Amino acid sequence: MERLDVTILGREYPLACAPEEQEALLEAASMVDRAMQRIKAAGKIGSTERIAVLAALQIAGDLLNAKAPDGPLSQLAVGDYKRKIEGMNQMLDAELGSQDKLF
Repeated sequence: MERLDVTILGREYPLACAPEEQEALLEAASMVDRAMQRIKAAGKIGSTERIAVLAALQIAGDLLNAKAPDGPLSQLAVGDYKRKIEGMNQMLDAELGSQDKLF
């Protein structure tokens, strides 16, 4: 692990990460900083903690609504995949539970 310093909303944070993960971590920190800067610039929110929470919600929402690349599933968002997988898991759990009762 190596130390990597990132700056978010004007504050420096020392982080530890593997060398091969540095580029992704820097990109993630930049994304978080941009989201927080936009929220701060909009005014009325003074607390850094509240700005961070709103930025996290915004980024999570963007992730869940992100579409898959071109292909047969390109019309589904990540959140749709997650819901479909959870539904399949529930159906499997229910079926396996009913099979257990037979034995």
